[in-house]
Amino acid sequence: MQQLEQDLKAALSAAIQQVFGAAVPAEQLTIQPTRKDFAGTFTLVTFPLTKALGKGPEQIGQALGEWLQANEPRVNGFNVVKGFLNLEIADAEWLRLLRQLRAQDIAAPVQTGGPQRVVVEYSSPNTNKPLHLGHLRNNFLGYSVAEILKATGATVTKANLVNDRGIHICKSMLAYQQYGQGETPQSAGIKGDHLIGKYYVLFEKHYREQIKQLEAEGVSNEVAKREAPLMRHAQEMLQAWEAGDEEVVSLWRQMNGWVYEGFNDTYQRIGVDFDKFYYESETYLLGKERVEEGLAKGVFFRKDDGSVWVDLTDEGLDQKLLLRADGTSVYMTQDLGTAELKYQDYQYDSSVYVIADEQNYHMQVLKLVLKKLGKPYADAIYHLSYGMVDLPSGKMKSREGTVVDADELVQEVTDAAKQTTAELGKIEGLSEQEANQLFHTLGLGALKYYLLKVDPKKRMLFDPNESVQLQGHTGPFIQYTHARISQLRRKAAEMGIRPELTEGVATLHETERDVVQALASYASAVAEAARTYSPAVIAQYAYDLAKTYNRFYTEVPVLPEPDAAKRSLRVALSAQVADTLRQSLKLLGITAPERM
Repeated sequence: MQQLEQDLKAALSAAIQQVFGAAVPAEQLTIQPTRKDFAGTFTLVTFPLTKALGKGPEQIGQALGEWLQANEPRVNGFNVVKGFLNLEIADAEWLRLLRQLRAQDIAAPVQTGGPQRVVVEYSSPNTNKPLHLGHLRNNFLGYSVAEILKATGATVTKANLVNDRGIHICKSMLAYQQYGQGETPQSAGIKGDHLIGKYYVLFEKHYREQIKQLEAEGVSNEVAKREAPLMRHAQEMLQAWEAGDEEVVSLWRQMNGWVYEGFNDTYQRIGVDFDKFYYESETYLLGKERVEEGLAKGVFFRKDDGSVWVDLTDEGLDQKLLLRADGTSVYMTQDLGTAELKYQDYQYDSSVYVIADEQNYHMQVLKLVLKKLGKPYADAIYHLSYGMVDLPSGKMKSREGTVVDADELVQEVTDAAKQTTAELGKIEGLSEQEANQLFHTLGLGALKYYLLKVDPKKRMLFDPNESVQLQGHTGPFIQYTHARISQLRRKAAEMGIRPELTEGVATLHETERDVVQALASYASAVAEAARTYSPAVIAQYAYDLAKTYNRFYTEVPVLPEPDAAKRSLRVALSAQVADTLRQSLKLLGITAPERM
């Protein structure tokens, strides 16, 4: 479609020269898709040409339309609505486009001129709790963005920075040490990440009780939070960990090991993967070196209590802590180390961080600090900031245990898919194993599509009841369209019908033109999704293509068509839709089933 647009601009430029004797370069002309309520494919807005051509917008449109219809074979009709010239593309051009699409590999890279070496960091869980709904949006976004960038020919590394150290980890460790009584995932009969999450919630429960007790004794809330015994012990445990205390490190390794087993099970179940794992326990020391480098360069400063800061007031921000007074690191410390490690490993053109928008300030600071240090990769950092996921009752809070658990949610949508599919009688002829795999494919497709169809920057309200509906603007609707075409292709093969375009078809049905136009827009959708780091663009494209195909399928016969040439063309058109839907869903991390 991009080439067709360029060709039409060139033809319009030539028409202006021939009809009006004026030189208007093709690149100065803007054409756009014609509105659905008018006939045509592309529209030229003629208002901007009135001054240069000395004519009214309707006169210009009429004259250019007549010249194009007489001299440009790709245009077979036009209409003028006020200052809008709507151009109708000839069926021969649509057939040429379809032949071109059929000859191409749908998985071939879409050249965009974007970055070629990219690291996409996503998931980045804390090892003190299981994954929840917010993590699912993060994982699905990161995986999909990586796949979309790969589709542009970029070399992409999927990275996971595991937050395996820090005060939040020590909270779970301390609670387990005090209340765990040797409990293990095996003895408790639950996944390791869920077990550790239980102790994080338990810490917060007892910690809040201690704060209330201190406040009842007349201590201010701020001091109570700092001086509560559990918090002081957690800080001491963090210092002991950084000092290499054997007992603390041993407990840390054991508990993190349980969490990793749980995470890996969830990752496998939700269909995301990683090329490289980084661990904060291995990056924070390099971060401390960068802090020392900043002190030596004079871009950081040390306060009287020994803490290290960076002054960003000239950049419109404030002072930012880089190292605590007791020498322990903060998030920014380890992020400095991780950014350098990633650059050393991959020499990236772009380093994408998939992190919620509540960390916008943090990411802004990271980039500014790296610039102050003179790091060549500072400008390559891109924060893919996404909106948080809210519950109808408010923001999710893991410390209170009021989160939508990822594992439970995946099971819930799988069960919903099972119920809906069984009610529709769609599992006849499937073995129990095949049926269960289909239920998981549909449930996960529904969940991923629900979270990815929304623009990443927008905050989402998660309604569990709405999310598991398998009708309407959903992933399963697109999956069903693919399965329907797969069945049609099988039947066509049995009937000996080849999916091919012969010279026997000269005219197309309106819905056939619409389908070809939608198919030809795939590359533009991928380019736009890559440019904006938005899987929502692909989600919308796949939905629109599925809708367009279903309209075609209901309005014209495919296999029952008596004309052999038209029948073969429609099977070929259907096959191209299925291939394009499958590739589009793949970019979203969604499987396209062959049958439903």
